[in-house]
Amino acid sequence: MGQPVREYLLTLCVTAAVTYLLTGPVRKFAIAVGAMPEIRARDVHREPTPRLGGIAMFGGLSAGLLVADHLDGLNAVFSQSNEPRALLSGAALIWLIGVLDDKFEIDALIKLGGQMIAAGVMVMQGLTILWLPIPGIGSVSLTSWQGTLLTVALVVITINAVNFVDGLDGLAAGMVCIASAAFFMYAYRLWYGYGIEAAAPATLFAAILMGMCLGFLPHNMHPARIFMGDSGSMLIGLVLAAGAISITGQVDPDAMKLNFGGTRDATHAMLPVFIPLLMPLTIIAIPMADLVLAIVRRTWNGQSPFAADRGHLHHRLLEIGHSHSRAVLIMYFWSALIAFGAVAYSVHSASMWIVLLIVALSAVGLVLLLLPRFAPRAPRWAERFVPPRYRRVRTEPETVHSLAREEEDEVRGERAPVAAGVSGVNGATAIGPRSRFPDRRKTGASR
Repeated sequence: MGQPVREYLLTLCVTAAVTYLLTGPVRKFAIAVGAMPEIRARDVHREPTPRLGGIAMFGGLSAGLLVADHLDGLNAVFSQSNEPRALLSGAALIWLIGVLDDKFEIDALIKLGGQMIAAGVMVMQGLTILWLPIPGIGSVSLTSWQGTLLTVALVVITINAVNFVDGLDGLAAGMVCIASAAFFMYAYRLWYGYGIEAAAPATLFAAILMGMCLGFLPHNMHPARIFMGDSGSMLIGLVLAAGAISITGQVDPDAMKLNFGGTRDATHAMLPVFIPLLMPLTIIAIPMADLVLAIVRRTWNGQSPFAADRGHLHHRLLEIGHSHSRAVLIMYFWSALIAFGAVAYSVHSASMWIVLLIVALSAVGLVLLLLPRFAPRAPRWAERFVPPRYRRVRTEPETVHSLAREEEDEVRGERAPVAAGVSGVNGATAIGPRSRFPDRRKTGASR
């Protein structure tokens, strides 16, 4: 099929552009239909913000698949495999369930059932795990029901893992974008480097997923003007799971041995037995850890595993003193370290420098994690030459005590809900930029 780097780049750009352009009208639509819930005790944002951002992301997904189908370098993915159609069918179903939940707040068990049905729809159209690479044994073929159960489990776990980290502005979209970029590098190397055409669908899914996230992030970065909601978080979780299933269960790792003449040489060159099994897990390592910790914490406290709380990893970063933006960047850092570290190790598994670099970066990440209030300040003689955030702020004693009380209330979760339409610290309301005319701001107003 050649080397269609330009085709992948064009598909990514079209997906990002369509998602970006649709997000503005979708935001106005969400406000008009009332998909803008009140502030809850566990929420971090301080202003009612519209959801339904998944509508724009689904539009980007559809546009990306449509463009790829008409490109010479990628058309073979659709003619030789039914996986893109299976992905679109499952994505449409999970997206519809998410839209209903963003508007009507459907029950968690109903959403779980919908996730399983969406996974079943993809299995029926051929996107399923056919075999598993087992270390020391090789590829083990799975029966039909074994492959179905494993596929459904992977889809449900990935969807909920992504949904669990969707708690800060830009967090879920950014982490999934980082993971999909690493996954694209891995899948593209399998396809072009090893000539395994079965890896082409996963490569396409990763490129489209990057476009969906990149197109939505400008609207979702702090302070967010729109949230992706369950319609978006479940959608990108399903696309991420589809790529993992395609690589893990559709690509036979034994095929890579032909290029090296033996299992040992192939293992040192690409780890064909281990990496296809571990790579899908590394790209969702942080969301998966958050999911497991949340289930253990809620069960230990006698709550339902589906009960929402303020105990997620991003909440804990805020509690120890990190700002909203810094907490998001720290999560980005760890996601990139794990995902790209796994890709680098798969390429040069025999190099000790890769391991040492990962260890060094992990140490840097721990230092950043343990210094939440570190903010360098320029000397007074140099303040006029640096940005305002690096200057020393002279604050009155009363203001200091007031800010301290606000921080303590926010950490304890005692922040009072803010009515719709009331401006907060973000500098923008849920229905647009902060108005210069205060008398026009009314509770529940829309435009």
